[in-house]
Amino acid sequence: MNSNAVRKSLTRQRQRLAVTIALLSLSVVALCLLALMVGTKFYSPQTVIQVLSGKTIKGASFAVGTLRLPRMLAGLLAGVAFGIAGSTFQTILRNPLASPDIIGVTAGSSTAAVFCLLVLGQSRSMASFAAVLFGLLISMLIYFLSKGGHFSGGRLILIGIGIQAMLNSVIHYMLLKASQYDVPSAMRWLSGSLNTIQMSQLPLLVVAVVLFGTVIVGLSRVLSILELGEHSAISLGVRTDLVRLLLIGSAVCLLAFATAVTGPISFVAFLSGPIAKRLVGSGLPHLIPAGLVGAVLVLTADFIGQFALGLKLPAGVITGILGAPYLLTLLIRMNRSGGTA
Repeated sequence: MNSNAVRKSLTRQRQRLAVTIALLSLSVVALCLLALMVGTKFYSPQTVIQVLSGKTIKGASFAVGTLRLPRMLAGLLAGVAFGIAGSTFQTILRNPLASPDIIGVTAGSSTAAVFCLLVLGQSRSMASFAAVLFGLLISMLIYFLSKGGHFSGGRLILIGIGIQAMLNSVIHYMLLKASQYDVPSAMRWLSGSLNTIQMSQLPLLVVAVVLFGTVIVGLSRVLSILELGEHSAISLGVRTDLVRLLLIGSAVCLLAFATAVTGPISFVAFLSGPIAKRLVGSGLPHLIPAGLVGAVLVLTADFIGQFALGLKLPAGVITGILGAPYLLTLLIRMNRSGGTA
């Protein structure tokens, strides 16, 4: 292949990436606007824009500014966080099954939150703080147990699955022993819901998405090199241990802060990366598209759960319905191809 053909191919790939990001961004904007317009009462786009610009409109200011806006922002930010973090894990570990839902990262946050809500009787704010702290601690434990003499992605996945099973057993035990009056609040949190989100819960999530998302996207080129394998990355001059620790630490922080606000919205981190990769094509960075896909999934799932089925369902229930068939399909495909997706 001559140099002109290579340049044309790269140009086409970059154009495809730009078009994909533009279309996903438009989809996210449309879903955000829809989330602010639709509810018990419908408000026109003009009314929504007036409320967002600071104008006080009877009824609309409360419905849009107090109820719908925090819910929409939580879905947007959590979706971006889950999407980027999930894609990072799958790329580092070179395994499409390496989702935080599966390897135990979100289970740590869930256990701490349920313990605070059911055993200590603390507020949701304290449960969110505990979810962040314990999620980080469990993630560090999984990482260092998997390291051994050298880092092993397969070992990390197996240890994560084991710890997840243990923590899920602890959660079920607490639910069984708790007062029946306290269980609904914990179950709502565990289902991954945008209900009762308040604006005061969002500032830390905004900082986390901006800070740790920037770190991961900034290291996207190195992340692509890590995907080639340990020896190839080292031969290309990558300080693999340091870079991997930065990437995994940033991804875990994204997950912990997002989970603390919305609860563990299942399968978003698992689905976002593969969908983004199919849209963008192989050989190009897909972290930003994965974040946008995550936002689309969460916002769409929340809208379906609120209005499309005749009963109110949390976003996590809808994403679980979407994600489970994909997981089975992926496992069947890996089995037929001898272990690769």
